[in-house]
Amino acid sequence: MAAIGRITDAVAGGEALHRARQRAALLPDLLVEARRVSASVATGWHGRRRRGTGENFWQFRPFVDGEQVSRIDWRRSARDDNVYLRDREWEAAQTVWLWADPSPSMLYQSGTGLVSKESRALVLVLALAELLARSGERIGYTGVMAPVSARNAAERIAAALQTNRPAGGFPATDRLKRFSEIVLVGDFLDPIEDLVERIDRLAKQGVRGHMVQVADPAEVAFPYSGRTEFHDPETGAKLTAGRAETLRDLYRDAFEARRQVLGEHCRRLGWSHVFHATDRLASEPLVAVHGHLSGQPQSMKARA
Repeated sequence: MAAIGRITDAVAGGEALHRARQRAALLPDLLVEARRVSASVATGWHGRRRRGTGENFWQFRPFVDGEQVSRIDWRRSARDDNVYLRDREWEAAQTVWLWADPSPSMLYQSGTGLVSKESRALVLVLALAELLARSGERIGYTGVMAPVSARNAAERIAAALQTNRPAGGFPATDRLKRFSEIVLVGDFLDPIEDLVERIDRLAKQGVRGHMVQVADPAEVAFPYSGRTEFHDPETGAKLTAGRAETLRDLYRDAFEARRQVLGEHCRRLGWSHVFHATDRLASEPLVAVHGHLSGQPQSMKARA
């Protein structure tokens, strides 16, 4: 039996960041434009940064009579003849959470795939971090890094992933707050009932999601024939098919049905769903997801 695919090594964060920046450079600087949240007391929408009662430093500005003396930054003021206040960022600015599936199944790459699914997922989330950071958005990586508003957010995520890459499975969502957004990139091969339950749980928290379903082209086309052994990298289970080509139509129908169910469920919740095969350019799903985040969805078709 000739091997059609292989299990790859996990990609290094620095390498993924380099490729992510190459993809991000193809897109213009755009603010993440989204719907204003109605009837909100202090929700401040998407990166509309302003001073307020937050924890993160925002800016220095000149002191004005009548303001609190306790907020003067004496170290900054000592540099010249002016007195400066240290402003903090309003905590209610929009937060976009990112997540790339670290499951063992993501390490698969066939001969027709440009990269492994894991490599493509990391490049996509880091490219999004690069774009969103340019627009001043608050970016976090669930289970790894708290939200920050920083131009070097992509570097921070890449560095954090070097030492803290969570195990597979759906990401921890306990820190996600109402009106935040999350971009989930993975192959989503878990039982569809489990996926739907997890998505529903997030939606009930008031979180708006964007799912990028990544697949290797061999997983789409099922090019196997003859005696073929299939191996599950997560459970170790094996299945041997005497004539794999006889399963092709049944498999393709099941794969497409699963893709349609996931996409339809996302749309019913007001989420976006993008399908992407790794024999296509990474810039294609990046444009699509960025369009959904900005309220300008782009049409996208993956080659099957």
